[in-house]
Amino acid sequence: MKATMAALALALAASTSTVSAQPVRWTKYTIPQTGTAVDFPVSIFTEEAGRPDGYGQRFRTADGRADLTIQAAPNLENDSPAAFLAKKHPPSRIQYKRVTSRFFAVSSYKGDKVFYDRCNFSGRLVHCVLINYPAEEEHAWDDVVTRMSLSLSGK
Repeated sequence: MKATMAALALALAASTSTVSAQPVRWTKYTIPQTGTAVDFPVSIFTEEAGRPDGYGQRFRTADGRADLTIQAAPNLENDSPAAFLAKKHPPSRIQYKRVTSRFFAVSSYKGDKVFYDRCNFSGRLVHCVLINYPAEEEHAWDDVVTRMSLSLSGK
């Protein structure tokens, strides 16, 4: 068991080296059609993984252990953040939830993953960043998730 934990710790250190040991390379990712912008860790999410609904891009780590969606979608019913979130039927046991008149942020566990979703509301658009990563790496991801969340903006 100790060998397994040591191997896991070593793998975690190697896989999150872009998060902690080596400087993370960041750039600004922008969705041209909507003006959605977010600081994007290009040294972590290196693979494109398809398109979400609305506008944007999905990404994943090279080993597939984490994924990220940056998207903007129309808010056709002009829902408030609270109403929009309620329509998504989030799990009842959310670990973190903050809802204001301009955004919501929620986080919890789904299986062996942590999910973090933040959506900002402006005009008739919802600008979102959605991140899923291994629960055993939760603390290693804190700074990355925080920077992305706080940098999210849109017109």
